[in-house]
Amino acid sequence: MEGLITGFPILAFLALMVIFMGVFTVKQQTAAIVERFGKFQSIKFAGLQFKIPFVDRIAAKVSLKIQQLDVMVETKTKDDVFVKLKVSVQYHILKESIHEAFYKLENPHEQITSYVFDTIRAEVPKMRLDEVFERKDDIANAIRRELSEAMNSYGYGIIKALVTDIDPDMEVKKAMNRINAAEREKVAAEYEAEADRIRIVAKAKAEAESKRLQGRGIADQRREIAKGLEESVEVLNQVGINSQEASALIVVTQHYDTLQSMGEASNSNLILLPNSPSSGSDMLSQMVTSFAASQQLGESMKLGNKDKVKEKVVLRRDGEE
Repeated sequence: MEGLITGFPILAFLALMVIFMGVFTVKQQTAAIVERFGKFQSIKFAGLQFKIPFVDRIAAKVSLKIQQLDVMVETKTKDDVFVKLKVSVQYHILKESIHEAFYKLENPHEQITSYVFDTIRAEVPKMRLDEVFERKDDIANAIRRELSEAMNSYGYGIIKALVTDIDPDMEVKKAMNRINAAEREKVAAEYEAEADRIRIVAKAKAEAESKRLQGRGIADQRREIAKGLEESVEVLNQVGINSQEASALIVVTQHYDTLQSMGEASNSNLILLPNSPSSGSDMLSQMVTSFAASQQLGESMKLGNKDKVKEKVVLRRDGEE
């Protein structure tokens, strides 16, 4: 009796140990795979779970969280440029396919990496380097599509595939930068040329307007000079000086006024003309003679025109008769 009493605590302790060995907990977003004698038995999810001690065992605990795998791939583009692409694949184990994910694949990372390599080396060689940068979303969608078709049967779901980096050779980068710089310099030169054209046109318009106003000023000046000369001739006529003598007197007066104004100005170019009294009288007589000859020539031309008109009228009449 005393032996039974002594052995009861030991049995109770052993029973508690067996119970504790059959109780386990599973964390959130985790699944525990239970095997019985080496054969798959069940899948236990988050919370307090039970198993038969010494019979069942936890083969593994798999995470149901979204995971990310970064893959670096080097390949060649259509224009023979070697480029490195960094692809980030976001995936997770499907809750309804935990058995397949654990028992069918030994190393899912290597499997996903192989599909990424195969897809990129099938898509990128069809594109030029510029197209690789422009169509990186197309590359990512192709990777996601191929991975989804292949990995779903193994219990893995592909959330997203991202092309996070495109890294061509350093010499290619330098060449692309030079092309970009040259293109920008070309645009800058075009803008500068357009600005020069606008300045030239504006300057030409300003000069044309200046010449127009200058010509109008000269015309107004000459008109006023002519009016002044006309008034001077009329005043001289009133004191008994005829028009020819008055014109000669005005010319001589302007000649000496010009010499005086040029002598008063500094740094001026001076043309010395004969300015003695006899030379002045000779110049006056020559100018008078030229005026008279011009007047006679004008009158003869007028008479000649009148005679021609008369001849044309007579010829026309003769023709009509």
